[in-house]
Amino acid sequence: MRKIGIIDLGTNTFNLLIQGMDQESRKILHKEKIPVKLGEGGITKGFIADKAYQRGIDALTKYKETLLTHQVDECYAFATSAIRCADNGKQFVNEVKSNLNIHINVIDGDQEASFIYEGVKQAVNLEDKPKLIIDIGGGSTEFIIANQEECFWKKSYQLGAARLLEQFKPSDPIKLEEVEAMEAYFEEQLGDMIEMAETFEIDCLIGSSGSFDTLAEMISCRNGSCSDWEQKSEFSFIMQEYNLIQREIYGSTLEERRKMEGLIPMRVDMIVIAVIIINFVLKTLTIHDMRLSSYALKEGVINTVNTKSHPWQKSLL
Repeated sequence: MRKIGIIDLGTNTFNLLIQGMDQESRKILHKEKIPVKLGEGGITKGFIADKAYQRGIDALTKYKETLLTHQVDECYAFATSAIRCADNGKQFVNEVKSNLNIHINVIDGDQEASFIYEGVKQAVNLEDKPKLIIDIGGGSTEFIIANQEECFWKKSYQLGAARLLEQFKPSDPIKLEEVEAMEAYFEEQLGDMIEMAETFEIDCLIGSSGSFDTLAEMISCRNGSCSDWEQKSEFSFIMQEYNLIQREIYGSTLEERRKMEGLIPMRVDMIVIAVIIINFVLKTLTIHDMRLSSYALKEGVINTVNTKSHPWQKSLL
């Protein structure tokens, strides 16, 4: 069986996916995420801070061991916002290549959005009517308008949860005027997205992994089984349940969120920002249908490198 490893070097999390590729099936052999928080302490200043830098190196060292244990045939690594926007991002890429033989493909926001679309359409039947896909990362957020057959419009914005957290430095718990300030900022930044969504008469939001995973898990925990949402590649939010959970998140302190079931430690601060983004989109576009795709960038990469000619350089482990 041919084995492909994909490393997604996100701003919050480094994700590893190892998948077996044979003619009849694609079996997931290993899936792992490490909360690196690469943007912590430096993302708004344009660099990767020392502690975050070392966390990134440590995570990739661990992933290399896992890749060798599984004897992967090919490995591809992709870096997104935190590395592509950092002054020392190239230094990080070069150090990883020299010390670990992992070649990091640094992609721009447009390519990131394309990979996300390729991943999402494997997990969710987007049907004919265009949907709005949102991937809230730590450094950037991607917005994509697409149906199952075609991507009509896509754009990456520097509106990641970690970036916004450092930029706005909200109170604990967040104040109403701070929420309103962020919403005003989103309205200013997202004017072209809003215009395109209205043009395509968008009435459904598809959230891709990350914060949407967390919200689905929190809701599932309250319904009796934290793992329910993981059983399928698509999860449909009941809006009444979402509204209850988002109100609790808004009104909570950091310490209170640490105790919320289904909310992993890495997201206790950034989930507030993610909810503000989601609520802004739901309210602005009058959307009442929200779903989760458990597939995102790394699954899109798998599909791309396996089925199409591509320029991405693999790592020589």
